[in-house]
Amino acid sequence: MEEPHSVNSPRRVLSFSKRRRTTTASVSFVDPDEKKNSEFGVSGEHGPKPSEVYGFVGSITTVVATAIFLVWAYIPEPLLRSIGIFYYPSRYWALAVPTYAMVIIVLAIGFYIGLNFMSTPPPTSLATMFDEFSREPSKFLSHMEGDELPIEPISDIGINKINVLMFDDAN
Repeated sequence: MEEPHSVNSPRRVLSFSKRRRTTTASVSFVDPDEKKNSEFGVSGEHGPKPSEVYGFVGSITTVVATAIFLVWAYIPEPLLRSIGIFYYPSRYWALAVPTYAMVIIVLAIGFYIGLNFMSTPPPTSLATMFDEFSREPSKFLSHMEGDELPIEPISDIGINKINVLMFDDAN
C-alpha cells in the first residue's frame, strides 16, 4: 500500500512524507556548479538553435542580395563592363519587379478586405445580434442578502438596453 503523500509515476514512486521506505526511489538534483566547464564559456552541448542559424543566414543573404541589386540598378553600364561584368538582366526589371510586387501586395490586401465584406452578414441582419451561442438574461432570484449574493450567470445584453445606454438623451 502506498503512503498518503506520494506521487505515482511510471518510473518510480516519490515520497513527500518524512518517513522513508526502502522501496521508495530517491531523487537527486544536479548541482549547477558541478557542470562541465567549457573552454569558451558556451553552452556547448546542443549548439545554436536551427531558428537562429536560419535567421542569421537569411539576414546575411538579404543584405548581400540588396547590395547586388543596388549595384546592378545604379552603376552605369560602361562601368560594369570595365570591371568585367558583361551579362546582367535588362534595367527594365530593376523597376518592373518592385512595381509588380507592390501591385500584387495592394491587390491581395484589397481581395482580403473584399472577402471579409462578402462573408460578413449585412448590418440589418439579425445574425449580427443573435447566434447559436446567444444567452438571454435569466431572472436570477436569490434569497441571500448583502455580501452573500452569488455572481449572476453570464448572458448577453439586449440591443434595446444597449441603445438606451448609448443613445438615450434623457440622462
